[in-house]
Amino acid sequence: MRYETMVIPIIAFAAGVWLLQQQPVLPPLSWLGWLVPGPVLLVALRGAGRGRCLLRRGITLALALYCGFAWAALFAHVRMGDSLPSEWEGRDIAVLGVVATLPQSYERSVRFEFNVEQVLTPQARVPPRIVLSWWGAGGRDGKAALLPEVHPGERWQFTVRLKRPHGLVNPHGFDYEAWLLERDIRATGYVRPKGQRLLQKGLQTPSYMVERMRETLRGRIQTALADTPAAGVIAALVMGDQRAISPEQWQVFTRTGVNHLMSISGLHVTMLSGLAFALVNFAWRRSARLTLALPAVKAAAVAGLLVAIAYALLAGFAVPAQRTVFMLAVVAAALWLGRATAAREVLAIALLVVLVIDPWSVLAAGFWLSFGAVAIIMLVTTNRLRAEHWLVAWARVQWAVTLALVPVLLALFQQVSLISPLANALAIPLVSLVIVPLALVGVVLPFDGVLHLSQWLMSGCVFVLEWLSALPDAAWEQHAPPTWTVVAALMGTVWLLLPRGFPARWIGVIALLPMVLVVPQPPPEGALRVTVLDVGQGLSVVAQTRSHALLFDTGPGFGPTADSGNRVIVPFLRASGIRRLNAMIVSHDDADHTGGAHSVLQAVPVEGLLTSLPDLDPLLLIGPPEQRCASGQTWTWDGVLFEVLYPDVDTRVAVKLKDNERSCVLKITAAAGSVLIPADIERRGEQTLLATAKEKLHSDVLIAPHQGSRTSSSDAFVKAVAAGKVIFPVGYRNVFKHPHPDVVARYEVLGADLYRTDRHGAVLLEFVSGEIRVSRQREVRRRYWLDAPRSDVADIDFPTFW
Repeated sequence: MRYETMVIPIIAFAAGVWLLQQQPVLPPLSWLGWLVPGPVLLVALRGAGRGRCLLRRGITLALALYCGFAWAALFAHVRMGDSLPSEWEGRDIAVLGVVATLPQSYERSVRFEFNVEQVLTPQARVPPRIVLSWWGAGGRDGKAALLPEVHPGERWQFTVRLKRPHGLVNPHGFDYEAWLLERDIRATGYVRPKGQRLLQKGLQTPSYMVERMRETLRGRIQTALADTPAAGVIAALVMGDQRAISPEQWQVFTRTGVNHLMSISGLHVTMLSGLAFALVNFAWRRSARLTLALPAVKAAAVAGLLVAIAYALLAGFAVPAQRTVFMLAVVAAALWLGRATAAREVLAIALLVVLVIDPWSVLAAGFWLSFGAVAIIMLVTTNRLRAEHWLVAWARVQWAVTLALVPVLLALFQQVSLISPLANALAIPLVSLVIVPLALVGVVLPFDGVLHLSQWLMSGCVFVLEWLSALPDAAWEQHAPPTWTVVAALMGTVWLLLPRGFPARWIGVIALLPMVLVVPQPPPEGALRVTVLDVGQGLSVVAQTRSHALLFDTGPGFGPTADSGNRVIVPFLRASGIRRLNAMIVSHDDADHTGGAHSVLQAVPVEGLLTSLPDLDPLLLIGPPEQRCASGQTWTWDGVLFEVLYPDVDTRVAVKLKDNERSCVLKITAAAGSVLIPADIERRGEQTLLATAKEKLHSDVLIAPHQGSRTSSSDAFVKAVAAGKVIFPVGYRNVFKHPHPDVVARYEVLGADLYRTDRHGAVLLEFVSGEIRVSRQREVRRRYWLDAPRSDVADIDFPTFW
């Protein structure tokens, strides 16, 4: 089949799939009827003639585009139909089902995917696949929690409490709800401490058997390697358990550009498949009887494909492994049938199969990195007039992949390693050709020597990578480039990588420049930009003037290695072009305000710290020079006034005072309006403010004190502030049930516009040109899978984009 008749329609199909994933709401299924006219027109236009030929090609591409759109829409309708009804959120439901995946153990809980076979609670409706956390007993006073034991393939009866998929929604942030949708997880929740009953062990279905095998391999590695430095990396390379790699090691791998190697990647799958092909081909040819029964090439092709499938299954069949397996399957089929297949057709077929099986893969970074890297390799290695020395060809591929992935990496992660060619030159052959085969052999042998050897080699590799990572400017970090600059840069890289002799290749360099030079515009002089980030149940606010930036509080921690700092705040600052913080305020000693502070201080230069933390707090030892928040502190940045209104001297030295009542209170006043950030003060603090600074309380925008708790927002305080806009920084279905209905009613009586981060995501306020402009991230980046209150969805019409 020719290039034009196969590859380009598949690309159009992929474009249709991507287009569907950009829609704010799903189109009705009646739209599928528009597929009928396409084939009819193609039949009607049969015959010779250039005009007919061009028209047929145009209709074919349009039909392929629409097929991709319709296919993805059909899948989405089916999957979205499995959502948990809102009326069953937070209620006890008895379910019977099977532990579907390898459980992940945390400090105080075990988390796993669960296939629901039967809902035992009358009238309840539960999606067929959910994620559950099962909390352990104890875990207080410094003691480790006693975690429950669950294994893949076990049938259990649980009483659970569930909620609809709901994640944090911030500019340039990770889309957790899309991630759950791709994995067909339509509810999350936890196991209640009653009604658990193990019904059956070890169900013998292929998927559960694979997961049990992964569990066995993980146990083998944990037993043999224990706490050795690279044990987590070996676990990731053998069975795809990337959670076993520490955050510090991930940071090293990211800064050196070798993070793609530290899992079961397409490269590893290809290497092992090629090794199996070579060994079987060599051995098969030694037997005349076997060769007569089946040609050696066909036998080797089957063996290589089976090895690739087996290894990819250990990784959970992620996109890079999928792409590799499907490509190898096409090559194996071509060898079996004795037909030559062009490399671009192999890649196109793999692309089609991935999208047919998983239309949401276009939302994953691995999809673009995986297919993009292979496409670039094909561009620089195929159709060459003369053969090159292998070392020259390898260097050319390294240079091409490094250059071509720069726009994608900057768009997705806002950073790219500058030393990745050097780091990959060491890591690729060592990891793929030596460490991975040794580790795989080691886990099946009855002795530990080979496994220890693979760990020792990996430790040496990590040591060198750590040294490279510590070099000055090892990685380039910048703002999130605008979409048009990324497209221009991709075109520029392709232009640069065209064969030698192609005229004016230097033009490609010019196309790369906008991606770096077009920077986010700061607010003008005297203006203010305030972003109330969606960090769940907690507070984090970024205030930006023309040449200064301030961070007020750092949100909660999410676990031992994840917090608001590394998951939300630092990515937002980097993508927004904020390279340093002129000040950081940690309002008081409360976990939902200090949880991300350490991560922020590690990642972003901070010039000064204002706080009400206790004197011996560890944060004060690692942070910049600090000052205590005190009423009367003022400063001006770029024509914008910053004032600390609270605590006063008496409050600072008071004994037996709640931490909430020591909170720093900040007011920011720009030409277009003012915002008051009172952190977690309660009624005592509000009374003090009314007595000492009542004339300064009036503000246009108020971040509701203590997330709208009933112990805050007294009538007198609400009336004194008289804010026209009130923001509640609260978590979805939080256990405190913030904001309290009585508090909400007080603000509604005054006619204030109310915003909630659990419903609207991050809230962005622009104080400029005499007005306050408000943007809500769940509306700015509306997608059909994002959970939202029904009142927010009812008035959204499906757009006409043709």
